[in-house]
Amino acid sequence: MRSSIFAIVLSVMAIVVPSHAEDAVDDWAKADEIVAAIALPNIPQQQFSIVDYGAVPGGRKDARPAILAAMAAAVEAGGGRVVLPEGQWLSKGPLHLKSRIDLHLEKGAHLLFSAEPKHYLPVVRTRWEGTEVYTYSPFIYAANVEDVAITGPGKIDGNSESKFIAWYEKQDEDIDTLRRMGFEGVDVEKRQFGKGHYLRPPLIQFYRAERVLLEDYHSVNSPFWINHLIYTEHATVRNLRVESHFHNNDGIDIESSSFVLVEKSWFRTGDDSVVVKSGRDKDGRDIGVPATDIVVRENDMGGEDGIGLGSEMSGGIKRVYFTDNVLRQGLSAFRFKSNLDRGGLVEHIRIRNFKVESFDSLFWFQMNYPSKLGGNFPSTYRDIVFENIEVEKAGTVFDIHAPDSAPLQDVLFKNIVVKEAEVPFNVENAAALEFDNVVIGSQRIDGTLSWQASDAEQGVDVGD
Repeated sequence: MRSSIFAIVLSVMAIVVPSHAEDAVDDWAKADEIVAAIALPNIPQQQFSIVDYGAVPGGRKDARPAILAAMAAAVEAGGGRVVLPEGQWLSKGPLHLKSRIDLHLEKGAHLLFSAEPKHYLPVVRTRWEGTEVYTYSPFIYAANVEDVAITGPGKIDGNSESKFIAWYEKQDEDIDTLRRMGFEGVDVEKRQFGKGHYLRPPLIQFYRAERVLLEDYHSVNSPFWINHLIYTEHATVRNLRVESHFHNNDGIDIESSSFVLVEKSWFRTGDDSVVVKSGRDKDGRDIGVPATDIVVRENDMGGEDGIGLGSEMSGGIKRVYFTDNVLRQGLSAFRFKSNLDRGGLVEHIRIRNFKVESFDSLFWFQMNYPSKLGGNFPSTYRDIVFENIEVEKAGTVFDIHAPDSAPLQDVLFKNIVVKEAEVPFNVENAAALEFDNVVIGSQRIDGTLSWQASDAEQGVDVGD
């Protein structure tokens, strides 16, 4: 339907009082409480330079043995800072961090990882796109740890020549097999995807960690997701510079984790800048660990997508607050995803005080994300508020697609100004969306909108 017809329909919409019960002030007071409750890691101040353990700069000699030796000495001493000084340091394989360790990259330090996949075996237990699996180790991996940090202004480089990058073209069979295993509940110990398989590892991953600090470093050339938190409690992510543009290069994935702060960071990525997840399909529902109590503030984001929820959200997402961020340019600014394989409940999401430059889609709810497994587990997204958002340009403002059986509902758009847009609405199955002072070009929208499948055909039902 053409934009002019939408303008006519929406012009008769009545002003309504938003139905969301919680007061906005209380919402953001809760966000402040979350930030105040997040605990930082407790790591001794003593330092262990990798040079003292035989590391040689220049990027030719493998520094990994020296890094691991320095880490072992720190662990023996009760913990401390493992220091990479200025210079290029080659690691032929992953670094597995231990409790009470701060991996610190000083100014001018450049940690370059090997391009050879064989260096990242044996397999480790992880989640790959939301499904538990044993596969190639992340380049920096911290499992079952507490009080761990990666800090300093140096660079972490996944290597632009990494052979993992080309695996994007080889991965489909393994992805389908793993998803089917998760959907059918195959024992995790039987999900072995090592040599001969093609699942790319992330650059940095924390798996079952508590009290984590990621601060100041510059990450580039990741073969897959860049910073990944799984089952992590109390994590502070700040002042990062994330710059990687290969396939699936999310800036930070917060998965089934709680009490997480992401602030004052700079993202230029090949996929979502900041995305919240909680597991895929039956695997995620059975594990049932939600992503909760998350605050994302004062970041500069520029990627294919800005912020995202899902599509792996089967364990649930709750109490997530995005405030005072800048979104630059890309495919979609706010992208919330799920499909009929997922199930899961996403609720109490608050987004405010954004400045947005130019995106193809502004508010993109893709609840009918492609599914190959034939599930019938509708997901629920509810109690979502967008407010105080200024947008320079959007292709489609409201791009909403949901199954007939589970329309998008209980979403409030308040004080939204879009200076220029091509298409105001592209809606498929939404119920009683609320608009309070939404301005698109010269048109103001106030009221409710429902657009749902009827017994006969799609239709419009304008609330009063």
